Amino acid sequence: MRRLIALGAVGAVVVALVVAQLVLPGIAARHLRSQLSRSGTVQSVQVSAFPAIQLLWHHADTVTIRMGSYRQSSGGNLGRTLGQAADVGRLDASAQEFQDGLLRVHDARLRKDGDQLVATGRIDEADLRSALPILSSVTPVASADGQLTLRGTASLLPFAVDFTVSARNGDLVAAPDVPLGALATITLFHNPQIAVQSVNAAAVPGGFTVQAVGTLR
Repeated sequence: MRRLIALGAVGAVVVALVVAQLVLPGIAARHLRSQLSRSGTVQSVQVSAFPAIQLLWHHADTVTIRMGSYRQSSGGNLGRTLGQAADVGRLDASAQEFQDGLLRVHDARLRKDGDQLVATGRIDEADLRSALPILSSVTPVASADGQLTLRGTASLLPFAVDFTVSARNGDLVAAPDVPLGALATITLFHNPQIAVQSVNAAAVPGGFTVQAVGTLR
């Protein structure tokens, strides 16, 4: 009798684990989709974990997110989502258009492996001029040592001005390469969950592609 009870208990546990494996990833994906939909257009969300029961403690093996657009809100939805992503082994998230503060990025993609983050995307000159309204044109002229130099023509000045885009205290900032230019520093990207370490770029028609490397704080 005891053996039958033990076998029954083991069978019940196995059934429970199988059901969890089938059900929990879908529940986790719907919950994440609901969170992200507050800030943009969600196309698909996939969550995988083995065993799936680890999802009850917010642990997952991989998360894949595809969005049409994402706009960071004052409520900090991205920060909360990335905070949860700390317990995700691999994250692959992309958005056709991403905006956080002054920075707008097209074809944005964020990959996470452990605590390491790599973000890529395309920035159009028109969007950068919107972020830096004193400029009438912008062209990347150098990319080395983890920072980016942009050359822009200012609408109020008869000469070109170089701007250095770099990581500073975990933020992505831009400052003109002129005396006292640090006083005119503009923060392009700030998120308390991410520490930006370096940035580089390459020119493309109408703008440039950019890659930023960072870590989760």
